[in-house]
Amino acid sequence: MPFVKVVKNKAYFKQFTTKLKRRREGKTDYKARRRLVIQDRNKYNTPKYRLVVRLTNKNVICQIVAAKMVGDQTIAAAYSRELPLFGAKVGLTNYAACYATGLLLARRLLTKLNLADKYQGVTAPDGKMFEVQDIEGARAFKAVLDVGLARTTTGARIFGAMKGAVDGGINIPHSGSRFPGWNKEKSQLDSEKLRARIFGTHIAEYQRTLVKEDQDRYKQVFSQYEKNGIKPDGIADMWKAVHAKIRATPNLKAEKKTRPKDFKPKPYNEPRNTKAQRLHRRAQRIAKRQRLDEEAAAQ
Repeated sequence: MPFVKVVKNKAYFKQFTTKLKRRREGKTDYKARRRLVIQDRNKYNTPKYRLVVRLTNKNVICQIVAAKMVGDQTIAAAYSRELPLFGAKVGLTNYAACYATGLLLARRLLTKLNLADKYQGVTAPDGKMFEVQDIEGARAFKAVLDVGLARTTTGARIFGAMKGAVDGGINIPHSGSRFPGWNKEKSQLDSEKLRARIFGTHIAEYQRTLVKEDQDRYKQVFSQYEKNGIKPDGIADMWKAVHAKIRATPNLKAEKKTRPKDFKPKPYNEPRNTKAQRLHRRAQRIAKRQRLDEEAAAQ
């Protein structure tokens, strides 16, 4: 029998190091994070900002984050669930919603830093490449894109949120190779295709196709569009109005609901029985047991 070397011996377990919790859970790629947050020593503790974009089933999350020794500090945040306040009630996770959320974050951050008037970005989105340039007297706010564990494929919605933040006035180093409409052979971007995604034109075309070909599928996919009276011809206009309102009032917040004075919370836990109730319940169980024994004896 050939000799088999024991790899996981006592010495192996003495040197074994448990990985960090978020690495074990598959939430954080620490190799990528290290390259995103590391800063040169001659920067004298200057924060290095990241545009953190995360997509869930029902929401788009965009945040400007700086890494501190005690943990990450969020400077500004925007969520697609806020878009109904600006006029977009449906499609809160599509490409157009990602762009609008990134735009909302940029305008909200620059307003906070008193840079909104100096860095307007692209007021009329055309899908063309745009890079924010520093102006004299006030440098542009710079951040790097943090995609987390998401796949960085061409046409991914994460880059739609980044495009919205860039058009909103934030300086984010990027290229056009991950936008919809990128031609790899010509190394060229088709701005019309990207503009169609920004304004949801591709959704309108799909909606028209289902209306003609598959009514059942149309009712299943576009039920909320029908409920809110949004037709294919009105989708682009809806997003244009959303962009305009975001630029006008980026800090718009929902009204906080106030409870009435006589409000009583719903009791979810049953109240504990009193001593008399417990004794009564015990007597019932004893009586039931005696009755079953008598019936068994009679048979």
